[in-house]
Amino acid sequence: MIGIRQEQPQDSQAIREVNIRAFGQPQEANVVDKLRQNCNELLSLVATEADTIVGHILFTPATIESEDRTAHGMGLAPMAVLPEYQRQGIGSELIRAGIARLKSRRSPFIIVLGHVEYYPRFGFEPASRYGIRSEWEVPDEAFMILVLDESEMDGISGVARYRPEFAEAM
Repeated sequence: MIGIRQEQPQDSQAIREVNIRAFGQPQEANVVDKLRQNCNELLSLVATEADTIVGHILFTPATIESEDRTAHGMGLAPMAVLPEYQRQGIGSELIRAGIARLKSRRSPFIIVLGHVEYYPRFGFEPASRYGIRSEWEVPDEAFMILVLDESEMDGISGVARYRPEFAEAM
């Protein structure tokens, strides 16, 4: 049985291992470590099976800079599941749990740069439909947004920005 819970201080090494194994490189794990050190407003969830961490998802502050105001929401990245646990719905459980928690925190949006076949099932849609673009040169269809509060997002368009730790890793 898979459980989803908030990251605990003793989880950092296991989370690092999940990210390295899922992505086949340390880049994402390094970004997670930097974000954990530099950002107090993150939401970090783990998926466990029999007290073993098998998946991880991270949400960090993101902004959308419009002409007259800036909207503050969250960015989803990275999301990782150990290779031997992939394709079992664990990533989906992590995403749903994160969305639910961010809704209760009244986050107005979540942005993600991800697979166009995967994220729309959770309500994500191309951010360009809202006049929102990524700070990076990325395929339009891969940069998506999930609007959690329509009234807060009314009239918001412009450039979406993740935490600087992501740009440093690119």
